[in-house]
Amino acid sequence: MVIAKKNFKSRLIVGTGKYKNMEECAKAIEISGADIVTVAVRRVNILDKKKPLLMDYIDPKKITYLPNTAGCFNSKDALRTLRLAREMGGWKLVKLEVLGDKKNLFPEMIETLKSTEILTKEGFQVMVYCNDDPLMAKRLENSGASAIMPLAAPIGSGLGILNKTNIKIIRNQTKLPLIIDAGLGQASDATIAMELGCDGVLVNTAIARAKNPFTMALAFKNAVVAGRHSYLSGRIKKILMGSRSSPKKGII
Repeated sequence: MVIAKKNFKSRLIVGTGKYKNMEECAKAIEISGADIVTVAVRRVNILDKKKPLLMDYIDPKKITYLPNTAGCFNSKDALRTLRLAREMGGWKLVKLEVLGDKKNLFPEMIETLKSTEILTKEGFQVMVYCNDDPLMAKRLENSGASAIMPLAAPIGSGLGILNKTNIKIIRNQTKLPLIIDAGLGQASDATIAMELGCDGVLVNTAIARAKNPFTMALAFKNAVVAGRHSYLSGRIKKILMGSRSSPKKGII
């Protein structure tokens, strides 16, 4: 997977929130094989040495940190958060997330688009959490986004991909990396995303809140690989009637 001209081995991106503790988080990420992890700048401790530091458990020299703006509900807060991330750790590859309400956590697309335009002009490489509207996705691409990250379903809902058609349309119209973000509930959801032609998936709750996060992390790792292979293989056409798998001639 290539994002902002940087190569990544894994097409699975994993979040760092909602785990029982840092040890569980680090082990699940290791098992997942992910080499990008999202970090909520406003919520995760990365500087206070008196408290557990994420960097003590997940080595930023081995795994790419993707600072995000989780918890931001307007452009002003999102911009300030990512500028702080750049000052603290030099991060330029970031995930922009501007939410519209605290109940459904849908993206606020007007503020998101405005923020994307400003950040790209400031030299940020912006991976953008957005709705699954093809028109808005195109506007984000035109504004300089480095990746389009439409939701599958509301954050943390586990509902899976609710609008496959729009995801296909976005896939067909963009050359940017397309990464499904939010709403996945099980490994098969990741396979479906990859079979739709997505370049990757981002998962947090489905792994962190599973009864066995380690097994689920492994399941998602394998699901992403299987889905990618399936997409590249070129599936058969759908037909309404049965089709013999053996020839008609030469029947005994």
